[in-house]
Amino acid sequence: MPPSQRRMGADACPGALDVHRAADGGLARVRVPGGGLTSAQVRTLAGASRELGDGTLELTSRANLQVRGLAEGAEVELGARLAEAGLLPSLTHEKVRNIMSSPLGPPGLAAELDHELCGRADLAALPGRFLFAFDDGRGDVAWLGADLAALPVDDSVAILLGGADHGVRVQPDQVIETMLAAAAAFLELRDEQWRVAELPAERIASLFDRTSERVTGEPPVVGPIGPVEFADGSAGFGLGAPLGRLTADQAARLGDLVLTPWRGFVVAGGDPGIEGLIGDPDSPWLGVTACTGRPGCAKSLADVRADARPLGRPAHWSGCDRRCGKPAGVMDVVATGRGYAVDGRLGL
Repeated sequence: MPPSQRRMGADACPGALDVHRAADGGLARVRVPGGGLTSAQVRTLAGASRELGDGTLELTSRANLQVRGLAEGAEVELGARLAEAGLLPSLTHEKVRNIMSSPLGPPGLAAELDHELCGRADLAALPGRFLFAFDDGRGDVAWLGADLAALPVDDSVAILLGGADHGVRVQPDQVIETMLAAAAAFLELRDEQWRVAELPAERIASLFDRTSERVTGEPPVVGPIGPVEFADGSAGFGLGAPLGRLTADQAARLGDLVLTPWRGFVVAGGDPGIEGLIGDPDSPWLGVTACTGRPGCAKSLADVRADARPLGRPAHWSGCDRRCGKPAGVMDVVATGRGYAVDGRLGL
């Protein structure tokens, strides 16, 4: 294992209660397994952001939400509100409930895994970066780098390990137990590693029966935008949040929704007509994302949110070489203190 891939010390990944103290206050990350939120839960989050934070909700590349600008101790009140809204079912497992799903697919497997995961005391020790994903067969979340992903292939389900197919195949009714077993195996094998991709893949793959076939795919760089159809045939509308930020006022006007890993969401029915959101699939801002940057992050070398602009294809603007929140497969724009480097070349 190259030294650059090893991480030492305690897990610093933020949670809803164990907040990260940033330059602009506390940062709380609210896990939303499967991405689904009811209108009441959205209003709870909007109110918490307005009354306890900076008035915005950050959408993440794992289909979670973040509240920023929390005063010291405000996470206590935030936790109480989240628990009452059903968004904090387990204090011991709240940081490991990282479960993505195809946003237009059925939500059942994510909810089932979340329930079983929270019932396993040993799996509370998973790193906060460990990620599960359920793809409904269209290939939209399978290749986003999850530690464990389930992808239907013919009559079976491929269990992808660290973002790659190693030939592990199970029947549909074995998916949940296999993923839990693989997560437990990772804890036994991890040593100092935080992600499955940091292990020799064969170490986990060897624990399961494998086939000789393999499948591959490419991660989408933008999510559903505009009119869409859910797996049950009902109509929906995909929207993006500019630079991944949704104001509390915008959120309060939304109904039930499903968050997507592309810093957007899908609502039932048609366009809700909320000003400032991205609903045009030809918008130049689609796929343009950014980290917090200055002044919210003390490590940032630039105010990337102010500097970010469309560059002709999806791009992530980072304030430093940590590249926080960078999605897979997009242009890499990084502040250097001497301007921005684009895909490693200084000159922007």
